[in-house]
Amino acid sequence: MDTRSVHFTLQGRGGVGKSLASALLAQYLVHTERAVSCYDTDPVNNTFTGYEALTVKRIDILGTDNRINARAFDGLIDALLWDDNIAVIDNGASTFVPLMAYLAENRVVDLLTGSGRPVVIHSVLTGGQAFNDTRHGLEIVLQEHSAPVVVWLNEYFGPVERQGRTFLESSLYERNAERIKGIVRLGRGNGDTFGKDLEIMLERKLTFAQAIESPDFGIMPRQRLSMIRAGIFDQLAVLEL
Repeated sequence: MDTRSVHFTLQGRGGVGKSLASALLAQYLVHTERAVSCYDTDPVNNTFTGYEALTVKRIDILGTDNRINARAFDGLIDALLWDDNIAVIDNGASTFVPLMAYLAENRVVDLLTGSGRPVVIHSVLTGGQAFNDTRHGLEIVLQEHSAPVVVWLNEYFGPVERQGRTFLESSLYERNAERIKGIVRLGRGNGDTFGKDLEIMLERKLTFAQAIESPDFGIMPRQRLSMIRAGIFDQLAVLEL
């Protein structure tokens, strides 16, 4: 386990669980008793910032004309170089292209890695109508950067597959198997029980630890949330992040 790694969550399609992946990763790292610094570069949504328990730092990347100022990413990289904690950065869909270009043009992965801060990129692949868009976003991530990639398969909108073929059976995986550090599956579960408990927790921007300890959740909802947490954290543990 590396205590100084930097984790970017990157995906060009919004509303597919990108901030959820960042929040789950941060919670897992806290659960494993590591110091974590969280950053949010999304200029539109405050989903990640909304988790008060994670003390997320918001990076303002909008200029005076409300346009994205790529130079503002300099402040983020400076912070990462001075911060000894493991870092989780959630990036908004609207800043996907600018940040991808910034990382490539400035050789940020090489800079961070050379400074003792190995980089891991996380990207979400989802089922349903957003499948093609998220697949394209993941493909761009794999093409543009050499850092290892963790793929989060979000099944909330449906099975993550094309014509009956799973991601592990896809040509995209076959071409990039050596680059993919691991896969985390976010199953939908029973919508009336497991799904509903998770939905309520997410709406309130609570961490698993907060919800499981909260008297607002009954005994069985807390039991189910504990099971969901264990399933996700066990998958992350295998990756040795």
